[in-house]
Amino acid sequence: MRLVAITLEQAQGLIDGAVKHAAANDLQPLTVAVLDPGGVLVALARQDGSGLLRPDLAVAKAWGVLGLGMNNRAIAARAESSPEFFTSVATLAQGRVLSVPGGVFVRDAEGALLGACGATGDTSVNDELALLAGIESVGLRAETGAEVEV
Repeated sequence: MRLVAITLEQAQGLIDGAVKHAAANDLQPLTVAVLDPGGVLVALARQDGSGLLRPDLAVAKAWGVLGLGMNNRAIAARAESSPEFFTSVATLAQGRVLSVPGGVFVRDAEGALLGACGATGDTSVNDELALLAGIESVGLRAETGAEVEV
């Protein structure tokens, strides 16, 4: 298995692309976090006007998908079908697991996991759309779970 991680340059470019998408689509101020595959913060940006808790929320969205090894949609389905499981996991993770869109796996062209990113500030769906734009802007691939919905 090939071990790779998102670079600082890629993480900063991803954030720039997400923020540009937010501005172009008149979204509320975003906070965007990018983590490596081990859950370590690589880059974080908080737009002017983004709330005080937003950095923690952005990190939690990304950290949760990495920590559980499943996308936010799978986490949401698990939380719905087994609330006691989700409550236990959230407690063990010290609140760093959220079951809403806005946490996205980041992969390279060959599918290797480079890390994950999280965004918060607008609706969860818009947060995720900003991340997708940011990931695409640096030539990487996103995995949200929406790719497999029918």
